[in-house]
Amino acid sequence: MSFPDYAEHDGLGLARLVRDGDVSAAELVEAAIERIERNDGVVNAITHRAFDEARAAAAKPLVDGPFAGVPFIVKDFGIGVAGWPNTSGSRFCRDIVDEADTGLMRRYRESGVIPIARGASSEYGIIGNVETAAYGAVRNPWNPDHIAGGSSGGSAAAVAAGYVPVAHASDGLGSIRIPAACCGLVGLKVTRDRNPNLPDGFDYAMGFCVDHVVTRSVRDSAAMLDVTGVPEAGSPYAIPAKAGPYLDEVTREPGRLRIAWSGQTPRGGGPGPEVQAALGRTAALLASLGHDVVEQPLGVDQIAIHAARAPVSAANFAAGMARVIARVGREPEPGELEPLTLAALHGSRAVTGEAAFRGFQELRMLCRSVVERFDTFDVFLSPVMTAPPPPIGTISGADGDPADIVKKQAALFPYAALFNFTGQPSLSLPLEMSPDDLPIGMMFTARYADEATLFRLAGQLEREQPWSGRRPAIWN
Repeated sequence: MSFPDYAEHDGLGLARLVRDGDVSAAELVEAAIERIERNDGVVNAITHRAFDEARAAAAKPLVDGPFAGVPFIVKDFGIGVAGWPNTSGSRFCRDIVDEADTGLMRRYRESGVIPIARGASSEYGIIGNVETAAYGAVRNPWNPDHIAGGSSGGSAAAVAAGYVPVAHASDGLGSIRIPAACCGLVGLKVTRDRNPNLPDGFDYAMGFCVDHVVTRSVRDSAAMLDVTGVPEAGSPYAIPAKAGPYLDEVTREPGRLRIAWSGQTPRGGGPGPEVQAALGRTAALLASLGHDVVEQPLGVDQIAIHAARAPVSAANFAAGMARVIARVGREPEPGELEPLTLAALHGSRAVTGEAAFRGFQELRMLCRSVVERFDTFDVFLSPVMTAPPPPIGTISGADGDPADIVKKQAALFPYAALFNFTGQPSLSLPLEMSPDDLPIGMMFTARYADEATLFRLAGQLEREQPWSGRRPAIWN
């Protein structure tokens, strides 16, 4: 396939071509490989290439799934792929290789995708941008001088650059929505445990972290969740079952929704002028579509929420790193961990059990106040970031000062993390562009377990203000 032919289809579109016999899975794999080889010297999204394995899979009978034959990239953090390295973006884990697929990876294979590569992550997913000591900076396909976001930055950059239409991502403080916003993609943080990571994973981050995908189309996100978002016995979080296939919701009208919106940050500030203008245009678009739209901050004490969450996350990080250290077989040596990671490890080991559980108890009660706000509206709209993607070097894990990184992250990414703590579904859509042609993501959050409303609204917005025709110059 020529590059324009490959690029003009989303994942479901490519799978349809394979089913109809217009192309073969082998041709799709070669098209993806060609694009990675041509452009990743600039984008730097890929940490592991499994091209021969992908070619062999494409030559075999395909799994009968909605994405049969479609190349797929897996984030280099979290879920395991048999025989692949799993470095978590860290030099300390450079020798870790997974012996078997984890449960969610098996579900991805059931969708029919052909795994082809690993996408770069920030070290242990801590930073909302990927500039690591292990692999360097992932660059934004819209402008390589700017960040691609993180921690799922490699996956997002790969989709934005046209390597694949769908890629695995994960989100603990915004790590799906931030890179989706930076790279002009659809990025859904699903409801807590909608995509179970059991039976062979840990309940990491007390359910704050979830896995899903970044995509160019809304329907690809919905179709993948239909495959992977299946309840699992033993899951620690019981969630309401969906009413029907999410793919059907994308073409269903959302009705007249009550939508509150605000750009207010946890400390009472607001976004920069470019993002504020984009937010206002989005609110006006929603009103023009017949929704009841009102400017209304959430009105909850997010500073208290973050304070309660801090010892919980710290204790979880200490526990997670203990498992990593046991797997490697030794403590990290000097230079193997980035400055922020090392500071976080030392600090987390000092957290007492009493502090962690007190924080968790307070957090549960504070999050109830957030969920209760959604009794008066269906969807909450905010930006994903306070500014368009900043230049490379603004937030660097490789050599950045830990205190400076924390400060900059709080200023640039203040909106997303709250809904990891509440467990609600939250979606970034690529509705806006800056005057400098950098993507600006708008974030829509619904009630707990109500992905259906988000898919209906996202489908409406995609039809009304389509983004499929916007493509980075690197595609040409």
